Formats: sequence, C-alpha cells, structure tokens
Amino acid sequence: MGAGVVRVTLDGASRWRRRSGEYPTMAEAMAAAEVGDTVTIGPGVYRENVVVDKAVTVRAAEGPGTVRIEPAFGVALTLLATAAVHDLVVECHDGSAPAVLVAGGEPELSDCRITTRSSVGIEVRGDTRPVVRRCSVDNAGGLGVRVAEAAAAHFDECEVLAAGQAGLVVRAGATARFDRCRVHHTSGAALVLTGPGTEVDALDCEFYEVNGNGVQAEDRAVGRLTGCTVHRVSDNGLALDTEAVLELTGCRIHDIPENGADLRGRSVLRLRDSGLRSFARNGLSVWDPQTRVEAVGCEIRDSTGDYPAVWISDGASAQLTGCRVHDVPDALFVLDQGSSAEAVDCSFSQVRNTAVSVSDGATVRLDQVRVQDANTGLWFRDHGSGGLLTGLEVADVATGVIVTKGADPVLRRCVVRGSGEAAVYVSAGGRGSFEECVATHGKGFGFHVIDGCRTVLTRCRAEQNARGGFEFAEPGPVVDGCVSDDAKPAAAPEPVRATTAAAWRDAAPPAPPSVPQARRESLVEAGAPAARPQIAPLPECRPAEESLAELDSLIGLETVKQEVRTLIDLISVGRRRQQAGLKAPSLRRHLVFTGSPGTGKTTVARLYGEILAALGVLQRGHLVEVARLDLVGEHIGATAQRTWEVFQRSLGGVLFIDEAYALAPEDGGRDFGREAIDTLVKLMEDHRDDVVVIVAGYTTEMERFLASNPGVASRFSRTVTFSDYSAAELVEITRRQAAEQEYALSPETVAALLGYFAVLPKGPSFGNGRTARQVFETMVERHAVRLAQLQEVTTEQLQLLLPEDLPTATGATTAAAAARVPT
Repeated sequence: MGAGVVRVTLDGASRWRRRSGEYPTMAEAMAAAEVGDTVTIGPGVYRENVVVDKAVTVRAAEGPGTVRIEPAFGVALTLLATAAVHDLVVECHDGSAPAVLVAGGEPELSDCRITTRSSVGIEVRGDTRPVVRRCSVDNAGGLGVRVAEAAAAHFDECEVLAAGQAGLVVRAGATARFDRCRVHHTSGAALVLTGPGTEVDALDCEFYEVNGNGVQAEDRAVGRLTGCTVHRVSDNGLALDTEAVLELTGCRIHDIPENGADLRGRSVLRLRDSGLRSFARNGLSVWDPQTRVEAVGCEIRDSTGDYPAVWISDGASAQLTGCRVHDVPDALFVLDQGSSAEAVDCSFSQVRNTAVSVSDGATVRLDQVRVQDANTGLWFRDHGSGGLLTGLEVADVATGVIVTKGADPVLRRCVVRGSGEAAVYVSAGGRGSFEECVATHGKGFGFHVIDGCRTVLTRCRAEQNARGGFEFAEPGPVVDGCVSDDAKPAAAPEPVRATTAAAWRDAAPPAPPSVPQARRESLVEAGAPAARPQIAPLPECRPAEESLAELDSLIGLETVKQEVRTLIDLISVGRRRQQAGLKAPSLRRHLVFTGSPGTGKTTVARLYGEILAALGVLQRGHLVEVARLDLVGEHIGATAQRTWEVFQRSLGGVLFIDEAYALAPEDGGRDFGREAIDTLVKLMEDHRDDVVVIVAGYTTEMERFLASNPGVASRFSRTVTFSDYSAAELVEITRRQAAEQEYALSPETVAALLGYFAVLPKGPSFGNGRTARQVFETMVERHAVRLAQLQEVTTEQLQLLLPEDLPTATGATTAAAAARVPT
C-alpha cells in the first residue's frame, strides 16, 4: 500500500458495494466507509482534522508510529461512535482545543501516541464509554487527560508525561478507571478528581516526578486506589478537601516534601495495608470538624522533617488500627477541642521527641498501644485534654506519661517500663486517674506528683525504680490500694490522701526475695536524688569571697546585693544545721530578675553561679545565657528538643533566660513558647539539685510570664528587682569606664554629665549601664575629632575629657520636657 493512501476495506454486511477503495484523504475515506468497515492508512503525515463518526476500525497499515495526524488548528482526532482506532500518532498545536476528543459511543483507542501542545491531550466528555489502551500523552501545553460530565472512561497501561498542567483530571460527575497507568513529569497534580458524583478507580498506577500534589480530591468526589505508588512530588502526596473521599488499599506514598496526606473540609481518607514514608511535614495532616482518617494495618515512618507523623487538629478525628509509626520526630499530635484520635493495637517507636501529645482540649482513646524508644511517651498538656487509655505499654523512654495544666486522662492497666526519669509525672495543675497501672525498672520515680495535683492512683504498683516508687512533693494526690517495693500498702480500706513520699515509707515491709539486700535498702530511700551527671569542674573556681567582693564593687544595686547575701547566708546556715544533725531549710534557688535593660542582671547571675560553685552547691557555676530564639523551634517538636539541649549545657551551672516573657506572648495562641515553658518546668523538677534557672525581663511582662503556667510561679519563689541607675550612679559608671581606658574627667565634665543624665528620659527603651557606655564611647569619639584639629597636644589633653565632648543634650532635654507635659 502506497504512502499517503487511505484504503477502505469492505467488512460490512452490504453485498452491493465493491470490496475496497483507495482515497487520498482521511475525510474521503471516512465518507465512503460504512459501519463495520476497516480504514487502513498508509504511512505519512495527514494534515487534516479527522472525525470518526461511524463504527469502523481505523489502523496504520505499517504499524505504530508510521501515520501522523497533524492539522494546522482545531481538534486533530474526534471520536463520536463505537469505533476502534489503533497505532496513530497525533500532533496538534492549537492551545484552545484538545488534541483528541471522545464525545460519543463506546470507542477504543489503542497504541496511539499523542504529542501536542493543546489545551488537553485526550478529552472525554458527554455520554460516552471509551476504552484507551497502551496510549501515551505528552502535552506540554495543558492537561494530559480530562474526563468530564456523564462520561465513563477506562484507561489501561497508559502513560501521561510532561503535561503542562495536571496529568489526569476527572470532574463534573464523570467516572474513570485507570489500570497500570503512569503519570510523571507533570506541572500540576498527577490525578485530580472533583465534583459531586465523580468516581475514580486506580489499580497498580504510579504517580511520580510531579510538580504539585500526587492525588488531589475535592468537592465530594470519590476515589479508590489499589496497589498504587505516589512519590517524588513537590507538594502533598494526597490532598483532600470539601467532602472528598479517598480509599487506598496496598498503596505506597514516599519521598514527599510536604504532607504524605493533607485532609481538610470534611473530607475522609481510608487507608488499608498502605505505607507512608520519607515525608518532610506530617505523614497524615487532618484539619477541620468532620474531617477524618481511618487507617488499618498501615505503616508511617522515616520522617525527614521536624513535624509529627500524625497531626489531628481543629475538630478533626483519626482512627488507627494495627498501625506502626516509627523513626519520626513525634508520632501522634492531637490538639483543639473537638479533635480526637483512636488507636487500637498500634505501635509508636523510635520517636525523637513525644510519641503522643494531647493539647487544647483534644481527647484520645488508646487501647493495646505500644510506645518504645521515645523521649516522652505521652504528654497531656492542658485543661480539657485527656481520654481513656487501656492496656498501654511504654518502654525505654525518658519520661513515660506527663500530665500538666489541668489535663485529666484516665489510664487503666497500663505499664511504663525502663524510663530514664519519672514513669508518670504530674505537675502544674494536672490531674489524671491511674487504675492498676505499673511503673517498673525506671531510673527516676515511679509516680511523681508535684504542685499538689489532685491525681487519683488506684491499685497502682511501682517496682524497682531507682529514686522510689511514689513521690508527692505536696498534699493533693488521692491514693487507694497502691503498693511499691519501697513501701507497704496503705492500711485504711478507704482512699487515702498521701501527703509526702514518707507516708509510703513508714514501716515498710521487706522487699521481695528476688531483690538483693543492698538494692532493697536503696529502694526504701525513695527521696534519694538520682545520680548527677558527671560534669567536669571548671579549671579554676575562685573563692566565694572574691566573687562576693566583685558583687559588692558593682555600682548601686544595694537591694540586689542584700538579696544575694541573704541567699548565701541561708545556704551557709543550712550547711551548719546539717552538720549539727538538724534539718536544713528547703531552698528554692531559682530566681526572677526584674528591671530595665542594662542594670547588671547578667553580671549578677554570673557572680551568683560562681558563688554557689565555690560553696559546693553547684558543680561548675558556669553561666549559659539564652533568649527565646535559643529555646523555641520553628516546627512542632523542635522546641522541646532545643530546650532540652540548652538545659543539658546548663547542668551544674546557671541557666539565664533573658526576656523570658517572650516565651508567653499575650496573643500567643498556639505559640511554641508554651512548650518551652512546660519543658523547662519539668526539667527543673527532675534536676532540682543540678542547676539554677534565672529568668529576667521587664517587671510587668515578667508577671505575665509567671502566670503563664501554674508550675512556673512555684519554681520561682524569689524575685529580685533591679532598679534604674540614678544620675550619680550613671556618672560613676562612666567615670570607671574612663579610668579603665586611661581617660580622665574634669570636675566640669562630671558636673555636665550629672546634668545630662538627670534630664535623660528613662522610658522603656532606656539602657541604664549600656546608655552610660554609649555616652562614654561618644565622648571618646568627639574628643578624638576635637584633638585631631590641633598640631600639638599634651599627654594631659590626650587623657582629659571636657564638657564639650558630651553628646548633644538637646535631644535629651527636649524629650524630658515633653515627658513632663500633661496629656
């Protein structure tokens, strides 16, 4: 058959037609063909708009790739009937039209290649039921495939590559099935389904190298994916919104720079036997009321970012059954009132921060859940946060369960094993009910309740915990039928409120025979502190008298000096009382420094640490100075890690937090500063003998900081106020600086300085000592400018600072006068 010839072969039922004919164009051939005929196209390029409107078979005479349909404009190939089209290459460059349009019948399109720059590569619309097999679409100008309206399309072993927009789009009530299809290198989502009535089934498909979401479902569309893979996209693996529903079975989602799946707007995601890994944000991110995720037998692992693997917020919900979450920063975060999560027979392991965090009034229900190898097992953070936990197993964590700030979970038959610190820690107004729970083989206390929290412990058991089974710093906990290997059960049958750990140690029975005698004796001493970290002392620790002398030499600060001396006296007398066999007074060494900038707070903190080290109260006495930026991370979970690292550097010395009120902004909402405060409170209690924490800032703002967490004020019982320097004290600071730099002040200069500082406004931005240093530096600069004009100068002139070297006083005088004008 010659090139450029179209042959029509009689395959129909008519006896009166000749068997075949040859035509120069596709249009003529199609006009001559009848239902059932075969249209065979010779090799070549056909620059015409081909319309197949009869039930015929169209094929290339010499196989795939030999016939190219390439019109100048418009739709290259239109299918309007139940025809079969094979082996064609379609090229089109009209950006306002699809390259292939299927709009009627039940046609079959197979082994075709569409290479185009059209609005759509293949468009299916209207009442049609096409089957597309082994076709490829390369459309840099627009969408790869679009199925719309009442159409129902089936694509088998097809490929969409290099689409300028989305790869596959199913919308407006259409249905589509994709079997073994591949979509890659697109400039939009790989698969988009949208609109009420829209349904998509995808089997063994692969979506990758996508500049957008992998699968995007919205506006009540429904999708079912089985055995599919989504990877190497630029946005979310799955994105659901506006009541969309996706069901995934045996699917894999990995190498995602955002969320593995992001759900909003009352959408629903159902996962079964699927895996999400290597995601940079959340594995599952679920937002908004009535939005929910249901996962059965799934694995979520290998996070590459600093976000929780599962994030449930704003009233959303999650149900996890038989799932594994591991190698992530945080496993499950549930926050906001109305948000909830249920996990049954799940495991959370190798978690760098917190396995389960519940906050802002959210609730969880955990049944037969295993937590292993985490920093914190579970943390119920604030009022209204809680839930029911049964059969929980927590092992190899720093702290097993933390309950703070009014949270009130119920734990039944739960076990915490091998915690590095407390197995259960309740503070800052937390509550919680623990029924038949076990804390065993921990390095801290089994059950540690402070701040007078009304925690209820019923038939709980503590075994082989290094610091003791039960520790209650203040009255508050309610205890019934609990036992410990360092205490006997309470004698009274009714619930008993234990006031201190000593109430558990009175007349303790012998420990079980399996515990060695030395171990039994150590367990009875429930109040014994845990072993302190081995920190090397500073190379030189000068005597306390030298540090006190330097403190006394500071200008002003008389009240501050008296406060520090009072603390030192309390420590010294406490030592003498201990030597005499008397009980030493309980000291809370953590301090609040309030006052304006530049009043010597950092200097005093440094000297305080040196003095405590010289007295043997601290191991090193070094100063670690930080601010909000050093404690608060940009992502969820990062704050606790940063705070912990800073605290570790401070052990044995003084942690000085400047402008600490920035951790509790007035409009903080979900500000991560709260997490830093909560973490600090816990660490201060766990290491009460190993560190001194000093928080500093403006007086009013520090009052807000102390009220930000019920446990904060109880840790900082002493406030030291640093008053602004007087004008005379500022002059003395300037004079000392001049002497250190081998300058001298004339009597006239001293008088001028006194007048200058007297009228200088002392508002919130006033720098006190820093202002004095800045004034001195300005005087040195003006002195240099003045002497540079002289040919010869004496040594005295090189040293003497004169009144004309002072900064211009006009600004200060004007500001001071303005401050006195009534408003």
